[in-house]
Amino acid sequence: MALFETHGLTAFYGDFQALFGVDITVDAGETIAIIGANGAGKTTLMRSIAGVLANKPDAIMFDNEPIGTLSSPDILARGIAMVPEGRRLFPSLTVEENLTIGNYGRSVAGMWNLDSIYALFPILAERRKSPATALSGGQQQMVAIGRALMSNPRLLLCDEISLGLAPVVVRDIYAAFPRIRESGAAIVIVEQDIAQALKVASRVYCMMEGRVTLSGGSTELTRGAIHKAYFGADGHELA
Repeated sequence: MALFETHGLTAFYGDFQALFGVDITVDAGETIAIIGANGAGKTTLMRSIAGVLANKPDAIMFDNEPIGTLSSPDILARGIAMVPEGRRLFPSLTVEENLTIGNYGRSVAGMWNLDSIYALFPILAERRKSPATALSGGQQQMVAIGRALMSNPRLLLCDEISLGLAPVVVRDIYAAFPRIRESGAAIVIVEQDIAQALKVASRVYCMMEGRVTLSGGSTELTRGAIHKAYFGADGHELA
C-alpha cells in the first residue's frame, strides 16, 4: 500500500488552472523526484500537498486517508513537512530558534532533535546563536531542512533546495539525504537539475504545463524521453 497518492489532482489560482489531473504515488521510505521547467506546476503541486491550496478530500491520500481539504497545520500534524522554495526562515530568530520552531504542531518521538540535526549539519551547531539570515545561502538551506526534520516527518517535501546554490554546496546538502532516508521518511524532491534528481531518486515524474508527461524508474528513462517530456516535441536541448 502506498504511503501517499494523488488522484486527478487539480489546482487553481483564481480562474487560472495550474494543475490538470496529476497522479503520483510515493511508497514508504521511497525517494521520488519531480522535474520540469519553470512554470511546469512543480511548486503548485507541493503547495497542494502541504495544504496551502485546498482540494477535493480524496484527491490527496496519505496513509490511505483523504487529506485534500486539510489545512497546513493539520497536514504537518499528520506527518508531512515541507522545505519551501526560498527557505522562508524567520529573520528575527537565531539558527536554533528557527530549528526549534519546526516541531511546533507535531511533537513526536523520532530520531530528529537538535542534537541529531547538528550531527547532520555540524556548521549549524557552530552558528546556533547567529541570526539565521546571517548565514550563507547553503547554510540557510541546511536550517530549512533541519527545521522540517524537527517534526520527524513521515513524508518530507523538498522544493527546489538547490536553487541558486553553488554546485559544491548542493553536493554537501544532498550528501545528507542517505541519513535522512535512514530515519524511514519518504522524500519528494522538486528539482530543475535533472542529473541531480536522477542521482537521488528511485523514480521520477516529469511535469509540463501542469501535467505529468513522463514517469518511471530513474535508471530506465532515456535522455530523449526526458527531453520530450520536459520541453515538448519542439523544446530546446537539455543542458
